Amino acid sequence: MQMLIDKENNSKDKIIKPDFSTKTGREFLAFYLQTKFKQILSYDKKTARPIFKEINPNFISKFSRRLIENPNKKFLIGVTGESASGKTTICKQIKKTSTDLDFPLEFLSIDNYFNDISDLIAKYGTFDALRDNGYDVDSPESFQLDLLKEDLTKLSNGENIKAPEYLINGTGVSVPNSIPISAEKFILVEGMAAMYKDIKDLFDVKIYIDIDPKIQKKWFMERASKRNQSEENALKHWDYVGDAAEKYIRPSKSEADIIINGASSLDYFSQIIEFIHTATNCFIS
Repeated sequence: MQMLIDKENNSKDKIIKPDFSTKTGREFLAFYLQTKFKQILSYDKKTARPIFKEINPNFISKFSRRLIENPNKKFLIGVTGESASGKTTICKQIKKTSTDLDFPLEFLSIDNYFNDISDLIAKYGTFDALRDNGYDVDSPESFQLDLLKEDLTKLSNGENIKAPEYLINGTGVSVPNSIPISAEKFILVEGMAAMYKDIKDLFDVKIYIDIDPKIQKKWFMERASKRNQSEENALKHWDYVGDAAEKYIRPSKSEADIIINGASSLDYFSQIIEFIHTATNCFIS
């Protein structure tokens, strides 16, 4: 990928920047981005560990149509996948690289839209005890989906928001209006609920992070160990997330625009973002 980045930087065939406020200018940009995306896919197929596992045949035309017809709306990119599939790590890497490159991208975690269940945890003593008594933490009813839908609509229309913050200290507390989120040109929205009903259709691009089950379990157990979970409790939780994935997450895989390999190199993800940034900043005035 570095070869493609260097080629873009050193190219003498510079293009005069079109007027993107016109439909003709946006049509040119859509065609240009299609060409660059195909370059990425062609390169990716030749790598030892490709990122792109599957692309919806209609994705490129859908993306181009959205770019041409709704230029003033922000791009919402929904990212979902099973627990320990790598989705949060990948999204944070993309956000870091984008910040380093001054690329206009914001990150929003749907995990912060869990309901406040502090009363229930106080009643049962611990979150694990609550879950063991039948609380389904991954069901649509466990999220503030109405608020999430409202906030995503605001961001799409260019309005900044303050997202809630769900505390991960085991108390189940949700703090409203806590995390400032800017309505940048691209907004990366990550979480299991990204493909839930009434939410998935808000996204311009839907990405599913896929992962080999053996790697997934290894990552899951390592994460549990870092959180001081006993092996017995972690294995019980592993069975639970598998059942939840089968019920809520895996069915959405067929609706994704792009399926990505969660075990791909994080540096490679960064290089792809750098290539996109370089390619979209090569026009001359």
